Amino acid sequence: MSGRVLRLVLPALLLAIVVVVWEATVRFFAIPAYVLPSPALVFGALIDDRALLFNSLLVTLGLTFEGFMLAAVGGIVLAMAFNQWRLIEYSFYPYAVILQVTPVVAVAPLLLIYLPQHLAVLACAWIVAFFPVLANTTLGLNSVDRNLMALFDLYKASRWQVLMRLKLPAALPQILTGLRIAGGLSLIGAVVAEIAAGSAGAGSGLAYRIAESGYRLNIPRMFAALLLLSLVGVAIFLALSALSHLVLRRWHESELRAEN
Repeated sequence: MSGRVLRLVLPALLLAIVVVVWEATVRFFAIPAYVLPSPALVFGALIDDRALLFNSLLVTLGLTFEGFMLAAVGGIVLAMAFNQWRLIEYSFYPYAVILQVTPVVAVAPLLLIYLPQHLAVLACAWIVAFFPVLANTTLGLNSVDRNLMALFDLYKASRWQVLMRLKLPAALPQILTGLRIAGGLSLIGAVVAEIAAGSAGAGSGLAYRIAESGYRLNIPRMFAALLLLSLVGVAIFLALSALSHLVLRRWHESELRAEN
């Protein structure tokens, strides 16, 4: 059996075993649904509340995508500015670090005070996703082969030509790694902000549904919403991994080795 097939079969087999053991444990010990619902109850809640959960899913997805795009564009553009002008890097990079190390769970309630709910959730998604893109892109742009740089200098290439034709293509692996990390983090930031908004009695995303279901002891719906969030996170990771594979598969060592 090939490695690719194993990578698909083994996780699915493990998931099936976990679901069977979970269902058997709940039935054998007669665990109440408000303590631990069975997979059958969770799937039933997913079907019965599909309209509510789907609408909440769209809200969370929209905010996650907006935060991710802002982080991707802002991180790459600022990293290019850092690479071209050291004064900008020395001035702004410490504040980017401060933004990264400040817990978003502590920032979210403050943002909800000063910003409308939509902008507060969007800001949280951007805050946690921005730094990985910035840091990885900066590293990639600063790690270009010195011999290639000397070759471009020999041909008297302009700074713009060096950036666009050498540094950015060479930094693509690091940029795509930063984007892959930022995709999951933008979802986490949106979820944290939605939970904070739910604690204040507002919100409409999936994380709000989790908080609301917990208050009402509707645990099967809570698990159903959590399952959807997990699936969204996996889908984001797979989509960005596929993008990375498509961009790097013909020339980068990591993808060439994976195919062999």
